[in-house]
Amino acid sequence: MAENTQNPVELFDMYVAHVGINATDPADADRIAGEFGDLMGLEARDTPVSVFSGTLVETMKQNGRGTKGHIGFHVNDMAAAEKWFSEHGMEINEESRALNADGTTRLVYFKQEIGGFAIHITSDK
Repeated sequence: MAENTQNPVELFDMYVAHVGINATDPADADRIAGEFGDLMGLEARDTPVSVFSGTLVETMKQNGRGTKGHIGFHVNDMAAAEKWFSEHGMEINEESRALNADGTTRLVYFKQEIGGFAIHITSDK
């Protein structure tokens, strides 16, 4: 394997953090999260804007980003990943930027959808 790979999965230990589903309203989100809970034995966790089924599925209470929903990818180096994706044609949606308490970026979406899904990268660092 090439030492200087251009594969972001390898460069940033990238993996799917969760899939987001757009529900029509909070009751629909509860129903969808419940179905995923039943299917996979995951506990529902309610937040102000969504219901998580474990950490794998986030059901948005009121149509979230993306025509069909969103996909969140975890990266190990947010700044480097943002730079890499920008250099490869994925424009950052600055309005979506969410910050950690220390001012670093926790999450940011790209402007482009892929297959009707909004895409964001996130990091716990």
